[in-house]
Amino acid sequence: MTTPRAPGATLVPFDAELRALVRMAAVIAAGSEREMRLAVAEGARAVRPVWGEEVVLQSYLFAGFPRALNAAREWRRLVPNTPPADEGSEIERVGEWAARGEVTCAAVYDGMYEKLRANVRALHPALDSWMVVEGYGKVLSRPGLDLVRRELCILSACAAARQDRQLLSHLHGARNVGAPNELVDATLDALDGAIGADALDDARRLWARVKGGD
Repeated sequence: MTTPRAPGATLVPFDAELRALVRMAAVIAAGSEREMRLAVAEGARAVRPVWGEEVVLQSYLFAGFPRALNAAREWRRLVPNTPPADEGSEIERVGEWAARGEVTCAAVYDGMYEKLRANVRALHPALDSWMVVEGYGKVLSRPGLDLVRRELCILSACAAARQDRQLLSHLHGARNVGAPNELVDATLDALDGAIGADALDDARRLWARVKGGD
């Protein structure tokens, strides 16, 4: 079954550029430093700079600052043009980040959005706020990379790190923002050799469950 695209979703081909992008996201999340350097080098050759930069930036949400900083250091060595300014440093935009974060999070979670917010708020209200403002607003709503490609990179990172609960959410999320099943299939196939075989098998089993619910 081909998943219908969401209104306004970007029609994304699975090409060499996207393959390098999702593999880079996965290896930043869970690979060794040597593997990360190789994956970032592949990304620097194959991916337009703004897309690669966005995947490196968003990696801190899914892999933590140590891995994000290591990836950023390697990326900057290969792509040396540091932006002179960036909206991420403009803390006065927090209200804008909150508003667009609600929109992006609702698109990813679709009918489960309100339940998600309630569940996270029950864990801690700070986590709920940070998820929307910091995660979905400040980072994942940035204009440098479309949401379909972002979600494919997120599910790649979650698969690599074996974060099954979040992986399941973002397998659904990729479809919710317009990725057809074939694009997710191709993404998981592209992770062969970039993540552990057991991790990839687990990711494919979860994806089969998602498709089986159609």
